[in-house]
Amino acid sequence: MLLTLCFFASAPFCLAANKPKITIYTSMYEDIIEAMTEVMKKKFPDYDVEFFYGGTGTLQAKIAAERETKKLGCDMLMLADPSYALDLKNDGLLHPYLSKEAKNIALEYDPEGYWYPVRTCNMVLAYNPEKNKKEDLPQSFKDFAANAAVKGAISMPNPLTAGTALVSIAALKNAYGYGYFDQLAQNRVMVESGSVALTKLETGECREIMILEESVLKKREEEKSALAVIYPSDGLITIPSPIMTIKNEWSAHGNAKICEELTDFFLSSEGQRYIVKGWMHSVLKNPPAIPYDSRPTAELLAGAMHVNWEKCRNERSELRKQFEERVKNQKSRN
Repeated sequence: MLLTLCFFASAPFCLAANKPKITIYTSMYEDIIEAMTEVMKKKFPDYDVEFFYGGTGTLQAKIAAERETKKLGCDMLMLADPSYALDLKNDGLLHPYLSKEAKNIALEYDPEGYWYPVRTCNMVLAYNPEKNKKEDLPQSFKDFAANAAVKGAISMPNPLTAGTALVSIAALKNAYGYGYFDQLAQNRVMVESGSVALTKLETGECREIMILEESVLKKREEEKSALAVIYPSDGLITIPSPIMTIKNEWSAHGNAKICEELTDFFLSSEGQRYIVKGWMHSVLKNPPAIPYDSRPTAELLAGAMHVNWEKCRNERSELRKQFEERVKNQKSRN
């Protein structure tokens, strides 16, 4: 089996001849895909599996364009926003499969088997203990937006392009109303990619940032960085990112049965070990491990903010509109 990590800037071709092919659109980090390469070769030597990497917003735009042709360029999706799975199910694009691993999943999944959570991402706060004392910084998402002491020195990801950021502002809007967006603007939040925010945290340009836990843990393990997580006192925001199979008539290669095999693997204890190695939490009731330097998964889930996925789906466009107007546009006027 040939595993190819693909980017939209190029047009790679998989050269494995005469093997059933599966193309997976994913927003997972390249590290995770690369970590799975060898085990996928061993587990599925008779298949040609190709990954296309992109942010959730980019992939959603790609899928929207492909839908006009009545054929998608993928067979499976592993994206960040569970509410998007509700859209695809409702539109009749997904293939149902009752996975044998479903009984082991700790998080919500589609009872008809249209989608399952495959990884747990957590939105948290982070700071640099070499630049600031933890006790001098906001300890909650609420204070992050309201505390004038960090005005102009905070950063967050962009919900207009990132699925995890969109879920996060949905949760924060539910908790604090749209006025929370106004507070972010008044506190001069910077809206930018995680890599940029982490650099600013290291240099001291930012005192605190809203970011995925995995991004901080990755730097701590790989670079021995001093950057540290603050688990917000009002609850971190958990995003159980789904895996789903496109039904044959819409999929790139019409190999739904093979996708079922891959789904079982990703949801298995063995497959989940590679998720955890990617600094994300397992979706299983009995996780095979926890990410490097994190806390027990059950402990984090117990204190997480609630997200109503149906509501998130219905409000998606309005959330983006309100964020752009109240935060991005208002901040530029100030």
